Amino acid sequence: MKFFFKPLLIAALCATAAAAWADVNVGVTLSATGPAASLGIPEKNTIALMPKTIGGQKINYIVLDDASDTTAAVANTRKLIAENKVDIVLGSTTTPNSLAMIDVVSEAKTPMISIAASARIVEPMDAKKQWVFKTPQNDIMMSLAIAEHMAASGVKTVAFIGFSDAYGEGWSQEFAKAAELKKLKIVANERYARTDTSVTGQALKIMAAKADAVLVAGSGTPAALPQKTLKERGYTGKMYQTHGVANADFLRVGGKDVEGTFLPAGPVLVAEQLPASHPVKKSAMAYVTAYEAANGKNSVSTFGAHAWDAGLLMTSAVPVALKKAQPGTPEFRAALRDALEQVKEVSGAHGVFNMTANDHLGLDQRARVMVKIENGAWKYQP
Repeated sequence: MKFFFKPLLIAALCATAAAAWADVNVGVTLSATGPAASLGIPEKNTIALMPKTIGGQKINYIVLDDASDTTAAVANTRKLIAENKVDIVLGSTTTPNSLAMIDVVSEAKTPMISIAASARIVEPMDAKKQWVFKTPQNDIMMSLAIAEHMAASGVKTVAFIGFSDAYGEGWSQEFAKAAELKKLKIVANERYARTDTSVTGQALKIMAAKADAVLVAGSGTPAALPQKTLKERGYTGKMYQTHGVANADFLRVGGKDVEGTFLPAGPVLVAEQLPASHPVKKSAMAYVTAYEAANGKNSVSTFGAHAWDAGLLMTSAVPVALKKAQPGTPEFRAALRDALEQVKEVSGAHGVFNMTANDHLGLDQRARVMVKIENGAWKYQP
């Protein structure tokens, strides 16, 4: 009898040892190519800077490109969960992609940290979205920053032009609320596709509305098109963009046509210009230093910083989850979800995160500053 039990005991001990040394597998799907590539590339570069061990456990990153395509993002997510057995999913770059991924991660009961902006990704909270978190600031937070700046600058009427997808629609709804609060009148509301090469018709309608200011609700380099078109048509009012354009590629593509533009952004965009007393300066500079050491001076964008903040949330949550279960198990994924929901006072590149059961973003007003484009660079507006 003892000879019969000995192999079983050895097998059990081996299985226990294997479980104890299981790696944490992190699945990542980003838009490294396609229309959102100027956002996805710095995010991908940032994944390479993330910790290789957390809480003494090895971290493996499996990075896939969804080419800015919703169908590809969903397929990547399914592959990461079914084939790579990931414990958590990071991504995707855009709002439409992230929204499409929610059904997949919730069905698999695998936590996800999105690095796309729309509040719709985590609101309203329900059984599916309880598995989803995100790091970029909500549209309403940034909308209020824009509306407050407009009102203080004497703007009375505003024309809006945004992407014809979930990003543009989300911004249209949230900015309408902010505009009403600040007694701003929206006199035009236009849409265009990320892949469009002309917005002449929309620009003519905006010109006819004679608005004091124009808000472009786009992201990455495609957000430069309406502004360049309006400039060509002779528009001289104030121009505003969203935090979706905060990278060097937008400045390069927009050139002189985006000079003088105002936008809200995460503090990381102007980290060096922040006063020493700013609560996010230290944590923002930590990312800037790490990214520029790997990718060169002035290479930082806010989009890579959203991925960095996802890494910081993992760094806080993984050790807590490891106390309850081993990686590679449903129990660990559930424990990791619970730990993310309990994150408190985690200082990131964009702000300070305090999650709750009903708030899977956890940022406050410390996560935004106003910025102006001056001489082809970002200028902090105190």
